[in-house]
Amino acid sequence: MFESQTPYQSERIHAAAIYCSDGRVGEHFDDFLMHGLQLPRYDRLALPGGPATLVDYPQTKLENAAVVDELQFLIEVHGLQRIVLIQHQNCAFYTGRLGLSGFEVEKRQYEDCQRAADFVRKITKIDQIESYFARQLDGRIRFERVQF
Repeated sequence: MFESQTPYQSERIHAAAIYCSDGRVGEHFDDFLMHGLQLPRYDRLALPGGPATLVDYPQTKLENAAVVDELQFLIEVHGLQRIVLIQHQNCAFYTGRLGLSGFEVEKRQYEDCQRAADFVRKITKIDQIESYFARQLDGRIRFERVQF
């Protein structure tokens, strides 16, 4: 048996993050969201490709429907008002599933941030949507705002 020493806090912050499930950057995402954006206890939607699942790719048809359903549920029961989308450098979803390489990967990720944000606005009516790109730099991860 294991008992967490972290105290339970019941207050909601009305924010969710959609990001890739790559375990190499999970702690970095948590650190950024909790300390960089001051979003403790945010709701998480983590799956391969993260925001790419909200883009109209044939490879993400099933994931897209599931993410839309989860988002609508969280909006209804958790009162979401803010969505954070995060892409990351060297994402295997783009190279393995979409077959992209080189500079095309990051270019597409930036485009997908815009497309995913537009889609989320359309299906949720939430205006506060922001996107970030997690870049590897000298053994660390730096989060850069993606401007539309």
